Amino acid sequence: MRLHLYALILGTVLDLCIGDPHSIPHPVAAIGKCIHFLDVRFRRAAQRAGNRQNAELFLGALMELLVTAGTGAVVLAILALFYHLSPVVGMLAEAVMTCQILAARSLYDESGKVDTALRDGTLEDGRKAVSMIVGRDTAALTEAGVIRAAVETVAENTSDGVIAPMLYTALGGPVAGFVYKAINTMDSMVGYQNDTYLYFGRVPARTDDAANFIPSRLSALFMIAAASVGGKQFSAREAFRIWRRDRRKHRSPNSAQTEAVMAGALGVRLAGPASYFGKPVKKPWIGDARREIEKEDIRRAGRLMFLTEGLFFALCAVIGLCIEMV
Repeated sequence: MRLHLYALILGTVLDLCIGDPHSIPHPVAAIGKCIHFLDVRFRRAAQRAGNRQNAELFLGALMELLVTAGTGAVVLAILALFYHLSPVVGMLAEAVMTCQILAARSLYDESGKVDTALRDGTLEDGRKAVSMIVGRDTAALTEAGVIRAAVETVAENTSDGVIAPMLYTALGGPVAGFVYKAINTMDSMVGYQNDTYLYFGRVPARTDDAANFIPSRLSALFMIAAASVGGKQFSAREAFRIWRRDRRKHRSPNSAQTEAVMAGALGVRLAGPASYFGKPVKKPWIGDARREIEKEDIRRAGRLMFLTEGLFFALCAVIGLCIEMV
């Protein structure tokens, strides 16, 4: 338990310091390649089946099982090898894995590139920068739309990329952390409600909803707490009010939890109509337009994300220390 706690602390600090250097291969990229490999072949097999819809449902569920079980088995084997060499070596390996599981620094850096592009470049530069971190169509976004998309991504990934992976890693080490990342990556790749993935991606999408149900709500509550200590730039009262009112205004049962808190904390409107793969999607607005959204809100969203991570990390560390002392 002590080594696991040390690894969690060191891994979190490493993520804050170095993030995800592009020069170092990332395990999630390997998971993504496995998902793509199975996706292409399983959907091709489903097309030859007598009942295509049932075949896609079954093969989508099979892919979920293979990817998550395979990810957990590989991570467990690697950790067992390093801990067999030495407890200290194992702890260091676990810390590196923890760093790779968390995404706070990279989320802040990538969203910050949108802010920099809008300040130092053109609107087209901003659209290109935000297209790297969102799934929606960005070619026709206004400046406010670009900013809103970046802020929404920070809000949603405060749960998906920071609090949820930290929670699972704290509970089950890198094995649980990487299994969660596999579930989340699969949803981002095949969990679409379109003609291609309506049935094949259903089980991955529902699994991701279940995996994020508790973390998204914990994230929202810790974000409200973070807003209360974040100074005058945030309103904890509005964050709580908008969260209570708008936390269900999303097709996903989880995404609006943190988006609603962010909208209330900043005093802006998020979500609203968008376009995905060339098709317009009507989405309700989240939050009240107490003021117009502005470029500074991207950095403010990042700061609120860091404060939320800090509070949740402190709780995990205290619980870990208490367990160690018992």
